[in-house]
Amino acid sequence: MKQYLDSNGDSGVAAYDVGADFIHVRFKDGWIYEYTSSSVGAHSLDAMKSLARSGDGLNSFINKQVRKKYARKWR
Repeated sequence: MKQYLDSNGDSGVAAYDVGADFIHVRFKDGWIYEYTSSSVGAHSLDAMKSLARSGDGLNSFINKQVRKKYARKWR
């Protein structure tokens, strides 16, 4: 996984991994969530990938737009 930049220092996101049809997001509490185009829609998935790469806004987007629409989660 790639470390999330967290340019403002206020995110709960620690790291992420991007694939063709998914994004894995590891939060600072150790939980990893998988979001897919099937679970959140292609538009939201593309937005999440872009935010992850920019290092800002991913946690906020998840909380406001896709909260519980993850495909699965694990530790």
